Amino acid sequence: MTTHTHTPRTPRSLGTTGPEVFPLGLGCMGMSALYGEADRAASIATIHAALDAGVTLLDTGDFYGMGHNELLINEALRTAPAAARERALTSVKFGALRTVEGAFTGYDGRPEAVKNFLAYSLQRLGRDHIDIYRIARVDPDVPIEETVGAIAEAVQAGHVRHVGLSEVGADTLRRAAAVTPISDLQIEYSLISRGIEREILPTARELGIGVTAYGVLSRGLISGHFSRDRLLAPGDFRGMSPRFQGENLHRNLELVEALRKVAEARGVSVAQTAIAWVLSRGEDIVPLVGARRRDRLAEALGALDVTLGPEELAAVEQAVPEGSAAGARYPEAQMAHLDSEH
Repeated sequence: MTTHTHTPRTPRSLGTTGPEVFPLGLGCMGMSALYGEADRAASIATIHAALDAGVTLLDTGDFYGMGHNELLINEALRTAPAAARERALTSVKFGALRTVEGAFTGYDGRPEAVKNFLAYSLQRLGRDHIDIYRIARVDPDVPIEETVGAIAEAVQAGHVRHVGLSEVGADTLRRAAAVTPISDLQIEYSLISRGIEREILPTARELGIGVTAYGVLSRGLISGHFSRDRLLAPGDFRGMSPRFQGENLHRNLELVEALRKVAEARGVSVAQTAIAWVLSRGEDIVPLVGARRRDRLAEALGALDVTLGPEELAAVEQAVPEGSAAGARYPEAQMAHLDSEH
């Protein structure tokens, strides 16, 4: 497991073939979509603050706000100091099909679709390459070999640097890795979403594939900032998420209160404890934090200074035992799209 010879900000490698990155990445989705209204100026200021703090990996999807998020990152990078802009690495998910109203209607992983999505993303980002490119969910009608093969061609052409995957199971991981080197698997991993530990994480490690972990605070649920009586804005994803519903929410917030006791004993925040736990799971795991404001970003960065010893890790896992979360991580219809869950 983790060695403590590293400084908290020692870069982590995304697998054996991927880039070295700052140990926390910035997930930018919430700046454009799915969590209600976002403040453009605050979002750009947060990206600038992240780059200033040394963060290198900016994670997005071309379907976050139908291109809005990529344009936002473009603006943030364009207005950042040149040195920060040069260090920034873009991780882009593609493939989701959407309607004007915002509904998700499926995924397209055909090679010609890969090339099309890529062309639009490069234009919106204002860059000549994307550092890590991955389909958001496996297209059930297209073999994964064809989809990653098309990304590998884009690597050959210089438009992409590394091939990534998102929410795939162990078998798909093996099939994709047989075609082309895979830098990292992006997948949900947190104290209350530990399913990858059974088969997916060991397979990734065997294949030399890193993990970029999203949902480390379970969409704010285990951040220590979410309350039972919080009213969610129209369009907020959490309004449909099983873990935020009724009795599930009450049970999950009880876990958070147990975690709060551990955090307070250490003199750190709940969010910092939850992020530090993910960081402790191995040097091959890079948590993505979805901070939309500078104060939340600063709190997340503080987790890098929290090294949990064996007793503290045991206390954290006693507060939030494996499998203790109430409710699935997505509504049933969306769970069906997760190759990682089959």
